Amino acid sequence: MGAVVQNDKNAASGGSAASGVSGVPGASGAVWRRRAGVRGGLALLALTAIVAGCAEGGGRAGADPAPGQEAARAALPARALHSYADRLRAEHAARVAAAGRWGLKKVPLTAPAPPAVKPKITTREGFEVEDHEERRLPPVFTGIPTKRKVVFLTIDDGAEKDPAFLRMTSELRVPYTAFLSDYLIKDDYAYFRKMRDLGVTLNNHTLHHPYLPDLSYKQQKHEICGMQNVLRERYGERPALFRPPYGNYNRDTLVAAKSCGVKYAPLWDEEVFVDHWEYREGDGDLHPGDIVLSHFRGRGDWKGTMPDMVRRFLDKVTAKGYAVARLEDYL
Repeated sequence: MGAVVQNDKNAASGGSAASGVSGVPGASGAVWRRRAGVRGGLALLALTAIVAGCAEGGGRAGADPAPGQEAARAALPARALHSYADRLRAEHAARVAAAGRWGLKKVPLTAPAPPAVKPKITTREGFEVEDHEERRLPPVFTGIPTKRKVVFLTIDDGAEKDPAFLRMTSELRVPYTAFLSDYLIKDDYAYFRKMRDLGVTLNNHTLHHPYLPDLSYKQQKHEICGMQNVLRERYGERPALFRPPYGNYNRDTLVAAKSCGVKYAPLWDEEVFVDHWEYREGDGDLHPGDIVLSHFRGRGDWKGTMPDMVRRFLDKVTAKGYAVARLEDYL
């Protein structure tokens, strides 16, 4: 990978803290518990009534159930809870088994549900170009502003097409985002179609992976918008994410990218290889919301395979108490 010329840290940070339950002035503990018990009983009765009403198709008020249906209707909430618990247990057992098969030190942590309100994404300080905000150019950022202990795995280029990598990430349910260059994927478009079918978003990394600041606006537009067209023709849509090769860009890059539908230009905070990590920040550590870069590479370029890289990545983030989340869920 090439050097990145910008080096300042995102100041943005979001998230919220959970609030506790306050006491009731003038009420004794016993009275408060009785009131809470009444409220809880009423809430449970209301929930049971709602679930039962839904199960009966929303019939008219006061209609009697058919003979023998009372017990079945009352059992519905319990059945739903048991089914959900059984599914969670089965998913966890499968994840434990997959972690053992792939040689992980610990079972990867499960990411929280996507945020109901997406964080505001802005360009990292020092990464702006002229008229960046005025022209509403795609923001350039190295992490997501969040307090959640999540990181995001992104993988570039497309040179290595390892079936074991697809199996590993699928079995472990590890989300990642791909940034592809056409000259590297065109010998096996089907491999990345399988990746897309597994739920991975395929994004833009230009046609030929050039150093974009050396090109004219017209040449940059050809590289970026041409790749948008390839992705639409081969995989059904033009993506909203674009990563400039080597992390280098100028104003023309972002203007060209915006012209063909790009909304975000994510870079990265860390890079993971099969045998080591590299860090943008001086503390050499992970932070909530960090974007991690890797590449589609195998033994021809690395001292190992893509599953070896995923293993090193997961062992570190899990040991640090982080889960791997899907980048697009925060955009």
